[in-house]
This record gives sequence, C-alpha cells and structure tokens, in this order.
Amino acid sequence: MAHTGEVQAEEELLTRYGRLVRAYARPLFLAGGDSEDLVQEGMLGLLTAVRSYRGERDASFRTYAGVCIKNRLISAVRAAQGQKHSPLNQSVSFEPPLFDGTNAYLFSSEESPEDVIIGREELRERLDALKGQLSEFEAKILSPYLCGLSCGEIAKGMGCSAKSVDNAVQRIRRKVAKQSKSGASSES
Repeated sequence: MAHTGEVQAEEELLTRYGRLVRAYARPLFLAGGDSEDLVQEGMLGLLTAVRSYRGERDASFRTYAGVCIKNRLISAVRAAQGQKHSPLNQSVSFEPPLFDGTNAYLFSSEESPEDVIIGREELRERLDALKGQLSEFEAKILSPYLCGLSCGEIAKGMGCSAKSVDNAVQRIRRKVAKQSKSGASSES
C-alpha cells in the first residue's frame, strides 16, 4: 500500500521500523552533529526503502530497509568526516605572514618607521642570538621552517626523514622559549 502512495501506510512503516533506525545509528558518530542527526539520516534511508521496495525480489522488506538505512548512515558519516578540517584548510589569515624568507613583519603599518626599524633590529638580534645556540642541522632547518615549509617538504629538500626535521623544530622551539624566559628575567 505504501508503494502505491498511501500516506498512512508510509507513516505506519516509518513508525514500525523506527527502532531499527535507532539500532543502526547508535554505534556511529557524526562529526559536527549529534545522535538525533544520525537518526534523521537513518529515517531518510528508511523512507527511501519504503518508496523503492519491490516485493517481487528475493529480499524481505526488513533486510532491504536495513541496507538502505546503513548506506544512508555511512554516507552521512563519511560526508561529515570529509568536511572535518575544512575550516582550517580553506581559511585565509587576515594577518600578514610573520616571515617571508628575508624579512620579518611583526609590526603594523600604523607604527612609526622608527619603531618598525627598531623592531626589525631587535628581531634580527634575537635570531642571531638563537642561531648561535643552534646546531648546524637546526640552523639549516630554521629558515625554510620560518618561510612556512612543512617538515615533510624540508626533509625532502634536505634528504632526511620528516621525523628528524620535526625533532629539530621542537628543539628550536625549546631554545626559543628558554631564550625568551632568560630575556624576560634579565629585563626586569
């Protein structure tokens, strides 16, 4: 009767198989959604099953509905996972880059030219002091890393593993933090 378009028959099947939808949705996780969102997706799968089921085939309605529900739920979960990092991957920074390979930009255009030059000199002094503390490998990695290259890209260019580059970056960060702490305590 539901196949012929009778609305009450459709509603009866949706009510009757609602627990099946909840059973299939319960173990799944929808990134950016909650369990009710999954249940709604499952109900759409069930509605698809109600409208497209053919009794002359060898499968029972329950089996066919289960397949339609699972497929709809899995599609919803995969679609949500695909969008997981889109805010990070597609965002554009309003801030200018801190380092373009040759110059560091840590100051806004509203500052006086004297402040900008003094700031650049201070940054250059800090980088020079830091380079004196770095190993040869760390010193080679610093400039490409500040230019925005990933550890994998740096490793490929240097002919070493990405893990060794990542470890060197972590050592550089610790040295910078140590330098900042000692600089802050000597100024006070």
